[in-house]
Amino acid sequence: MKMIDGGICAAKGFTASGVHAGIRKNRTKKDLSLIYSEVSASAAAVYTTNLVKGAPLLVTKENLAGGKARAIICNSGNANTCNANGVEIARETCALLAKELNVSEKEIVVASTGVIGQPLDITPIKNAIPELVKELGNHSDAAAEGIMTTDTVKKEVALSFTVGGKECKIGGIAKGSGMIHPNMATMLVFITTDCNISTAMLQKALSTDIENTFNMVSVDGDTSTNDMVTVLANGLAGNAEITEEGEDFAAFMQALNTVTVYLCKKIAGDGEGASKMLECEVFGARDEKTAKITAKSVICSSLVKAAMFGSDANWGRVLCAIGYSGADVDVKKIDVSFRSNKGEVPVCRNGAGIDFSEEIAKEILLENEIIISVNLNSGNAKSVAWGCDLTYEYVKINGDYRT
Repeated sequence: MKMIDGGICAAKGFTASGVHAGIRKNRTKKDLSLIYSEVSASAAAVYTTNLVKGAPLLVTKENLAGGKARAIICNSGNANTCNANGVEIARETCALLAKELNVSEKEIVVASTGVIGQPLDITPIKNAIPELVKELGNHSDAAAEGIMTTDTVKKEVALSFTVGGKECKIGGIAKGSGMIHPNMATMLVFITTDCNISTAMLQKALSTDIENTFNMVSVDGDTSTNDMVTVLANGLAGNAEITEEGEDFAAFMQALNTVTVYLCKKIAGDGEGASKMLECEVFGARDEKTAKITAKSVICSSLVKAAMFGSDANWGRVLCAIGYSGADVDVKKIDVSFRSNKGEVPVCRNGAGIDFSEEIAKEILLENEIIISVNLNSGNAKSVAWGCDLTYEYVKINGDYRT
C-alpha cells in the first residue's frame, strides 16, 4: 500500500470537476462540484444523526436504495436545509444532472453545505451543470475546492493497494472545519475506488470504519444537519468481487481506514480558527467503549482545547474531562503526558501531578500537532480521537458566518 497522487480521480473510471456557479457571493470561489464514474458503481453512505436533516440527505438516501450510483453533485454556500422546497430543489438537481450525463436520476448522490435556513435558487445550479459536465477530467483539486465552506485548505488523498493480486486505487476528498461533532456524520466526505466489492460489503466496511474514524472527530461539539460520507466502488480494477469477509475484505478495510484517518486529521487540523491539531490517544482501558468515551471527552473539552491554544500544560483539565465523561475508570490509575515533534513530557501519574519542566512542556505544546496521551492502566483496549484547539478566531468566524 502506498500514497499516490490523483485524489478522487486516482481510481480507474472516475473523473471530477468544480466550477463557480454563483451560489456564493465570492465570484472567484468554486461552489459546485461533480464526481462521475464511467460505469455504475456500488454505493454506500452514512448520514448525520441530527433530527434536522438537509433535504439532499433525504433525496440521496432514496436514490441509494438500489445500492448503485454514477455521480455525486455537491454545492457549497447554501445547505438547502429547513427550506419548504428543499426536497424539490434536490430532486430537480438530480434530474438536471442525470439528463446531462444520460444516466438515471436514481443513481445521483446530491449534497449541499453552507448556511442553514436560506432559500436556494435552482437557477445557478441549472445554468452551471452543462459546464460542470464539460469540465469533467482529472480535476480532484477543483472538486475539493468546490465543496469548501470555511475550510482554509483542500483535503484530498489517494493510495494504491492490492486485492487478489490486482492493483486497486482509492481516493477521497473532504470538507469540514466547523459544526464538527459526528455521530455520523458532520462533514462531507466523498471516496472513490476501482476495487470490485459488493454494495453490502461496501456498506459494512464504511459503517464499521466510521466508528473509529469520523465518529472520533470533534471541532466544536455541534452536530451538523447536512453531512455524510459516501463511497463509490466501480470495480474497474478487475479483482474478484469481494462478497464476504476474508483476506481481500481485510485489505480493502485497511486501505479505506488509511484514507479516512488521513482525512480525519486534515479535518481536525483545519478546524475553524484552529492553530493546532489535537490527538488524544487512550490506552490501557478495560474495553474499547471506555477508551472511546475517554478520548472523545478529552478532545471535546473546551478547557483542554483552550489550554492547548495557550500552550499551557494544564493536565488537570484532561483529568477533569475524563472524570465527567461517564467512562468507568479508576482515576487513581491514570497517567497523562503531552507529546509533539519536540518531545514528550509526563505530567500526571496515578491521577496526581508530578514534577516537570514548564519550559520544556511549553516548547512541546507550541507545535502545531499535539498528542495528549492517556494511560488508564486498567486493561488492553485503546482508542484515538482528533480535534483542535479553541482560539479567538473561532468566535470571530462564527459570529459573522452569514455575512
